[in-house]
Amino acid sequence: MALTQQPPTTIPLDIFPDGLKTTGQHPPLYEHIHPFDRFPKEITGPTVWKPEDYREHPEKWTHRFTPEEVEELSTAADAFLANKIPLTGISKTNFPLPTLSTRLHTLREDLLNGKGFILFKGLPVHAWGNHKSAVAYMGLGTYLGYFVSQNSRGHVLGHVKDLGEDPTQIDSVRIYRTNARQFFHADDSDIVGLLCIHRAREGGESDLVSSHHVYNTLARERPDVLKTLTEPIWYFDRKGETSKGEEEWIRTSVVYLEREGAGGAEPRVYTKWDPYYVRSLTRFSSTGLIPPLSAAQTEALEVLEATCNRHALHMILEVGDIQFLANSHVLHARTAYVDHAPPTPRRHLMRLWLATPESEGGWRLPFWDSNEKKRGGIQVDDQPPVAPLDAE
Repeated sequence: MALTQQPPTTIPLDIFPDGLKTTGQHPPLYEHIHPFDRFPKEITGPTVWKPEDYREHPEKWTHRFTPEEVEELSTAADAFLANKIPLTGISKTNFPLPTLSTRLHTLREDLLNGKGFILFKGLPVHAWGNHKSAVAYMGLGTYLGYFVSQNSRGHVLGHVKDLGEDPTQIDSVRIYRTNARQFFHADDSDIVGLLCIHRAREGGESDLVSSHHVYNTLARERPDVLKTLTEPIWYFDRKGETSKGEEEWIRTSVVYLEREGAGGAEPRVYTKWDPYYVRSLTRFSSTGLIPPLSAAQTEALEVLEATCNRHALHMILEVGDIQFLANSHVLHARTAYVDHAPPTPRRHLMRLWLATPESEGGWRLPFWDSNEKKRGGIQVDDQPPVAPLDAE
């Protein structure tokens, strides 16, 4: 079945200098949502992994930048800064990495179609400072995908930092702006990157899980739960980050299939999930605008979280570490944390959301924008992209 496209629109170049606009959040194409009996009984291949496959073998998922690679990044960042190009205009063209690009090409393939994660170590963030570090980080990211906006303010360089907001106000507060635990979830992008600038005094550690291994576990142990997750009965909150005329929620499934590919390629299983965005809709369900969570849905989200915790790979991000992971088949979580007392800086991670369009090897998603370069993300009206160097 052909992919239905949105009507083309003119992109104002004075707002979006590269001519590309984040497409944002929207419902799936419901004709591409399939019943549970169409899903595989078991997923096989490199996207399925267990924590014991990697826990004692960090060499399989970490790479320490060599002095030559650091120098290459430094040279590219210095040249970019000297040219006074805004961070929102960074691209592979103006951030050349003649040697490191080969490693990044291989990495991109492993992120999209392999285990789905990598941890780089040793970016000299304290020696370089926030500005140069951000340039090097975003430049690195352009070899993996196109950066998309992460919130209604157009942040293409995000900042995971406790700003003192109340994590219990889940209908309006984004949890990454607090020090609360983040349960297993996927972000609204194909790839997410996190660069550690400062660590917390305690906590704030990272957990990853293969959602394909979780799928197989549920298929064996709780097929009823898995079936519930594949049904388009789930409402996701948009927390007010909407363009004019858009609904405040999206109805979708949690686990769904890719669209069928050319040549009969088997559709893969994609997971799109964040429990905070499902639990926060009582302001609408209490007034009858959408259905409340059923008992089966409540059990499903609890079983999903427990299963993820059972099969999670735990890792700690040190200062100068960069974690990249694929949201298509990896879910991630974060433990709660406590910051150092001032004047020691608070925990601070720079975040990238990267899009990998279908036409460039990305997954065949059941959304109208699957072929768009900057698919996904969060875009409110014509909010321009911005890249602040700290949280705001």
